[in-house]
Amino acid sequence: MNANDAKNLGQDAQVPSYILDIAPYQAGKPIDELAREFGLDPAAIVKLASNENPLGLPATAQLAMMEAAGTLARYPDPNGFDLKAALSEHYSVPASWLTLGNGSNDLLELASLAFLAPGSSCVYSRHAFAVYRLATQARGARHIMVPTLDYGHDLDAMLAAIDADTRLLFVANPNNPTGTFLPSAKVEAFLAAVHAAHGERVTVMLDEAYNEYLDPELRFDSSAWVRRFPNLIVVRTFSKAYGLAGLRVGFAMAQPRLTDLLNRVRQPFNVNTLAQAAAIAALHDKDFLQRAYEVNKAGKQALAEAFGKLGLQYVPSYGNFVLVRVGDAARVNLELLKRGVIVRPVTSDGLPEWLRVSIGLPQENARFIEALTAVLADK
Repeated sequence: MNANDAKNLGQDAQVPSYILDIAPYQAGKPIDELAREFGLDPAAIVKLASNENPLGLPATAQLAMMEAAGTLARYPDPNGFDLKAALSEHYSVPASWLTLGNGSNDLLELASLAFLAPGSSCVYSRHAFAVYRLATQARGARHIMVPTLDYGHDLDAMLAAIDADTRLLFVANPNNPTGTFLPSAKVEAFLAAVHAAHGERVTVMLDEAYNEYLDPELRFDSSAWVRRFPNLIVVRTFSKAYGLAGLRVGFAMAQPRLTDLLNRVRQPFNVNTLAQAAAIAALHDKDFLQRAYEVNKAGKQALAEAFGKLGLQYVPSYGNFVLVRVGDAARVNLELLKRGVIVRPVTSDGLPEWLRVSIGLPQENARFIEALTAVLADK
């Protein structure tokens, strides 16, 4: 659709201009699509574009889904009783403080539905998850996009940017796509400052999608902050370290007032039966989670060392991906695709010279490094 078509659509259907201004989210290129485009063998393609767990689905989750398959003729539990009970025990919060989502992405959208509208504003950081921008745009709210500090969140600037009409503020920790991390003390001080200055008028959504990839000494109990700050929502996902990306299941922790609001705009049956069963199994599978952490740490180190040898700037990452500066990122990305390696361009995130590379299995990381080395040598 061209600009004139979009304009005519808006006139004919009275579509709000802020909807027509949205640039649709661009997901990582699927393997089958790349195979068709360049005539490649799908089995030989390496996908390092979408921050998926290279270990795949936990065996325990597969077994749980097989056991749940016999109930698929009926709707899933709309309240996710068993999954909430497991999460309640795991995080020591009441089940009534939990909201389930179709991935954490769904919960970000629910927050925007609950708190944003034309005439309100949302604060988020530059070079942060694209859905913060998209969700704000979809509600017709005003964007307050704060410049980054060393490619990460500038919490002091974000605090200062809160305006009289601000109703929602997103913080990603670790951050996607840059991989930066905010220490516990800084986040806690920020939450306290926001609450002291603005009370419950401004809801803070702390997005911890990559929390499980943090080194043990960096991890902290954000559920304790939920008990302390009534304006805080902590959101996590099973799509990353737990290996359930294709099942789409996430959850949010918040005090009852915020949980009630999220559930008012949540669609019924938004987390399917298989996803609920798999999430319960994955939550209890400590061995799989530890393997995911170890594989990711080793792979991240391998990529960092390779980028150093190639003389490439990269952002030290706390997630399961690394952001690397390659110069002509569009050319490098295309050449990698021709070689059967899929990574993620981040031009839409304001980083046109960078690529985001997910951590894969050792052989996948090696294949990417080999391909990147060849592309950079062939200028």
